[in-house]
Order: sequence, then C-alpha cells, then structure tokens
Amino acid sequence: MSFFNLRACTLVQDYVSHEHPYHQLILATSGTTELSIEGRGERITRERGCLIPSTYHHDYTGDGRNRTLVLDVPLVNLGLTPYADEVSRLFERPSFFAVPPELHQLAQEMMQQVENRPALQGEIATLILKAIYLNLHDDRLLPAPGAVRQGSPRERLDLKCIERHVDAHLHQTIHVEDLASLCALSPGHFHVCFREATGLTPRAYVQQRRLLHAEALVRHTQLPLGRIAIQVGFHDQGSFSRAYRRVFSATPSAHRRGVI
Repeated sequence: MSFFNLRACTLVQDYVSHEHPYHQLILATSGTTELSIEGRGERITRERGCLIPSTYHHDYTGDGRNRTLVLDVPLVNLGLTPYADEVSRLFERPSFFAVPPELHQLAQEMMQQVENRPALQGEIATLILKAIYLNLHDDRLLPAPGAVRQGSPRERLDLKCIERHVDAHLHQTIHVEDLASLCALSPGHFHVCFREATGLTPRAYVQQRRLLHAEALVRHTQLPLGRIAIQVGFHDQGSFSRAYRRVFSATPSAHRRGVI
C-alpha cells in the first residue's frame, strides 16, 4: 500500500478555499492555477510549483485547461516513508518554487504513468519528492515576501505606474498582459517579478485596489452599493459584498451605517 496519494487532474475554474491535515505538493505540466496560502499567492504553471504544509489555509482557482499533479502526504506513519527526513524538510514552511526544465520533463513523463499505472503511484510519488528535494536542498526557494536584493524585481517594475493604470481602469477587466506591457516584460516574467516585489499576485493586487477604492466610496459617498460595485469592477452586488466582507470583516452596508 502506498504512503502517498498521487493523482493527475485538471483544476477547474471554481473558487476553492480550504485546509487539510496532510501536506500537499502541486506540480503542473500545463495551464495555470491561481493559488494563495494564508493570503500569499502565486501562479502555478509548468515553471512554478507549490508545497503546502498541513493545516495551512489555501485557496485556488484553476483555468480549467491545466494538467496538474497533486500529491497528498499524510502525516500518519510519515516516519516510515522513504526519505522521511527530506520530506519533512520540504514541508517545513509553505513554499513556491521554480521548476527547472529537467523537473518539468520528469513531471510530464510521470503524468502519463500516473494515469496509466495507478499501482505505481507510491514509487512515482517517491521519485518526484526526491527530485524536488534535490532541486531545492540548497534553499533555492523564493525569498520572503517583500525581500529586496541586488537586481531584485522591484528594479524592473514601475509600481507607481502600475498603480495609476489599475486605479484608472478599476471598472474594466484588467489583464496581466496589460500590466506586463507597462514594464516591457512577458506576462510570465512580470507575474514572477511582481510577486517577488510586492508579496501579491497581480490578480490579488488588482482586487486589493478595487476594494480599497470601494471602501472610500462606501464611507464617503451616498452612491448606491450596486453602482459602487460596478465602478470598481464587480459584475454584481453579491460578489462585491462577499469580497468586501472577506477583507473588511463587515458588509458594505454595515460599514456605511458605521456598524462594525
């Protein structure tokens, strides 16, 4: 019997928010998934993977076109698993990591094996974990959010320009491609640089700007809440109220009444 639960799947576009009592590895071979751990987010692609320790709250939304390897590592009998010390070290903290070409190639090859030979999932899972450990044992994980080093992404981004553009287009759909073009970067490179520079994904940053602007309108104007929702880029008042409450722990109407 395998110590691990390894599966190949497509993460759909539905918003999922949860936590679980086991470690989890997310490794994509194609497509994208927006994933956030305790409010710190990243885009999972063939070039970016994720390690989620047990009990850490996380949420995600796939693009519906991705192919993703999801590996669950139960804590029960973890000490009996192959490379137990290496596995424990991998999941010491939440981590987004770079997927080098050789690891991506391995993931592609193993994807087909997982689908065609489920009886081998334990051996495949062990191989993948060992490969990731060998790639990351020299601590080539992303630095802590906000950390700035020589040649850091902050030097490649005009954050004031990005802020002005986002604030001027809050009522519209804002694409990562549009923001990347402001910095003369590819969307993928921009996403990684922006995440390292700000600690937020571009999508989370845009949502933050929408809600900060919405809060000001709720508190200091008498505009109907439905109109405010449209002005800051929400399609309906219901989704606006839910997002507002998640951030400010109160509904827009409660904030307007001063009931907080």
